Amino acid sequence: MPKLKTHSGAKKRFNLTKSGRVKRAHAYKSHLLNGHGKTTKRKRGLRKNTMADKTNVAAIKKMIPYK
Repeated sequence: MPKLKTHSGAKKRFNLTKSGRVKRAHAYKSHLLNGHGKTTKRKRGLRKNTMADKTNVAAIKKMIPYK
């Protein structure tokens, strides 16, 4: 069986936990962070990691086979 190529976008965005779950970051954290964009409470919530939805896990794991 040939080696698989890792998806370079996925390897930057996802990590696997020891139990095999997929960790991801929240969206909407890149700009409009001061003043009129988002509240402090909302930005603080976006900092935390969360798990990927079960409907996407199989596809993500195929993209990061060696993580």
